[in-house]
Amino acid sequence: MARPTFKSFKTEAFKKKGVKEAYAELAPEYEVRKKLIALRQKTGYTQEQIAEKLHTSKSNISRLESVNSNISPRLSTITDYAEAMGYKLKIDFVPSRRSGT
Repeated sequence: MARPTFKSFKTEAFKKKGVKEAYAELAPEYEVRKKLIALRQKTGYTQEQIAEKLHTSKSNISRLESVNSNISPRLSTITDYAEAMGYKLKIDFVPSRRSGT
């Protein structure tokens, strides 16, 4: 039996009650972490190098970037992370797709 693709898995999972809503709630957390990793890779730094710049351990950087982490990073931590690579943090608000919220 062939292994399902992520797209087919997601389609099936969304058929279950509450899954789509839970997925939507977690989307911003996943997006932040994906952007942290993308920035680090774009700038060519390793987790060890960023940890050194931020005077912390590689495991802390790994946890910061991990989508499986239960810890929500502080805004100041994300700002420091960006600045360590020569970037500034920019926050933007966009209208919700749901009306009335």
